[in-house]
Amino acid sequence: MGDAAEYRPPWWYRGRHLQTLWGPLFRRPRRPRVRRERWETPDGDFLDLDWLVGGSGPLVLILHGLEGSSLSHYASGLLAEIAALGWRGAVVNFRSCSGELNRLPRLYHSGETSDLGWVVARLVDAEPGLRLGLVGVSLGGNVALKWLGERREAAPVAAAVAVSTPFDLEGCARVLDRQPGRLLYTAQFLRSMKAKVRAKAHMYDGLVNLAAALRARTFAEYDRHVTAPLGGFADERDYWTRSSSGPYLPKIRRPCLLINAVNDPFIPAASLPTAALAASPWLEAAFVAEGGHAGFLEGRTGRTSWAERQAMAFLRRHLTP
Repeated sequence: MGDAAEYRPPWWYRGRHLQTLWGPLFRRPRRPRVRRERWETPDGDFLDLDWLVGGSGPLVLILHGLEGSSLSHYASGLLAEIAALGWRGAVVNFRSCSGELNRLPRLYHSGETSDLGWVVARLVDAEPGLRLGLVGVSLGGNVALKWLGERREAAPVAAAVAVSTPFDLEGCARVLDRQPGRLLYTAQFLRSMKAKVRAKAHMYDGLVNLAAALRARTFAEYDRHVTAPLGGFADERDYWTRSSSGPYLPKIRRPCLLINAVNDPFIPAASLPTAALAASPWLEAAFVAEGGHAGFLEGRTGRTSWAERQAMAFLRRHLTP
């Protein structure tokens, strides 16, 4: 379980909802200077990568969560940790998340790993021998772990960290689609996601039932009417089943640290993969009692993150000689 016992939230930072909401609402970590590169994808779309200015040695790729971006508080915090080591770092903004809608009807989703695979292959082709690490947060953690399980021994990374990962998408959707999750979280996510669907309506040509998509009040309804048809799934349950990272954990052949809070309001504690951890020498866990979803803040002001420090300590062990 590594250093899991070390996390102690500040006295004022208590309860799953405060620990989840404080970061996106109030945390303002000092964000290092970045430069943006637009990479044209083979299918005629693009990905925007935001790179730390300066740095040398190992490279850490950051994958953000649902409707996040390189501006998310945890992405800024991780970039600051990477910069403090003098390493190179970049945030991969998923399609439609960089501030500009992507060109194609397709959108990113929790199980879409082909873009990550393409980015990693391009990096490794350009720099053979690259020491590469991954940090995925929430949806980004699911993408990273699923991709590592798909690639097995062929994954060209040295190590990875997944924070607040939804290992079982169906279980998470059911939790978030009930109150209070639907009011506190689902409604906010869907507002942003439906705005993108509305803006891209002219691209769908009957593929998406726009009226039903815009009426969606739950992840189940949204995934049924948007994610499933755009992603080539039969329905929302097919999407959840095929895209969850949990079943891929036994196939991973690279050192991975999994950081989750038992009190995460997005992720049922029963879905934490204790059996997979016990059976795999590649997986380490830091499953702590508190921290919320992508929270884990520390210090009197809550500007720094225990999870981000743990992530970089783990990568430092595996990316340096």
